[in-house]
Amino acid sequence: MKLNIALLAGDGIGPEVIDQAVKVCDAVAKKFNHQIIWKPALTGATAIDAVGDPYPDETHEICANADAVLFGAIGHPRFDNDPSAKVRPEQGLLKMRQKLGLFANVRPTFTFPSLIDKSPLKRERIEGTDLIILRELTGGVYFGERGRRDNGNTAFDTMIYTRSEIQRLAKKGFEMAMGRSKKLCCVDKANVLESSRLWRETVQAMEKDYPEVTVSYEFVDAVAMRLVQWPKAYDVIITENLFGDILTDEASVISGSMGLMPSSSVGSKVSLYEPIHGSYPQAAGKDIANPLATVLSAAMLFEDFNLHEEAKAIRDIVNRSLVEGIVTEDLADGGKSYKTSEVGDWLAKHI
Repeated sequence: MKLNIALLAGDGIGPEVIDQAVKVCDAVAKKFNHQIIWKPALTGATAIDAVGDPYPDETHEICANADAVLFGAIGHPRFDNDPSAKVRPEQGLLKMRQKLGLFANVRPTFTFPSLIDKSPLKRERIEGTDLIILRELTGGVYFGERGRRDNGNTAFDTMIYTRSEIQRLAKKGFEMAMGRSKKLCCVDKANVLESSRLWRETVQAMEKDYPEVTVSYEFVDAVAMRLVQWPKAYDVIITENLFGDILTDEASVISGSMGLMPSSSVGSKVSLYEPIHGSYPQAAGKDIANPLATVLSAAMLFEDFNLHEEAKAIRDIVNRSLVEGIVTEDLADGGKSYKTSEVGDWLAKHI
């Protein structure tokens, strides 16, 4: 297979972890006789510095014409610490999601047997956890009308959803549940929010089309508690943008490290694959960042092209690296650790 992949390294540790994923993907392509054509493009603070736009038109064209997008991270502290900044790296991420139609963020949460005791939660609570949170990405409070009034002393952000936005995400959730344990949980705040009531009634109306799927409805605050009490209770969770943003980061610590969890953002034409961690600017350029989440995101990419052997090869070699202790300092527990680039070299070599 020939794959044209847009490569958006982004900011901070993004370029370093992306480099390792490219090494692994190229090794997989060589082993399984595929051709990958990488097309680098600017985004985030790097793009602001170069052209004044966190998601330039040229980058969009490269992404829109690619088969998939492999993405590193966005963000820089000089923007975080300046509330008056008119242009921010994160605006590029929102713009990219909207222009590419990336409406669903797929965030798996699972545990690694060799790292089970690194989790802040007890082994018996998390062992065997395997869930997916499906977060709506292009609607809700992040995209609603916002502003200030009363001479800047009052601020407002509007949460808006249409039935069609909810339906397309819920359809994806039902389909995922059908291929897994046939359990779907819709997370909302329907006791307070009108938009959540629309979510609930829309999903309830779709249940008849998926009679094999058992659907539950839970308030977001209850789910926030249950995720740490008993994450194995969940299989596929669907929710809106803001709730999903919070719950997915909460779920990420179950594995023991944010540096291990991959994700994808699904669109109607092209999908994007990225690690869930941020740009971690304090580690940028030090060759110490954990590349495994980015490498596992590449495995999700292969999986979505029905290249299941290739995806398995990546997951297997990542598990082997963890068992054999070929890890960066965040997972070394004071023992021997490896540089980001050394981990990437080892993974590619042993593919």
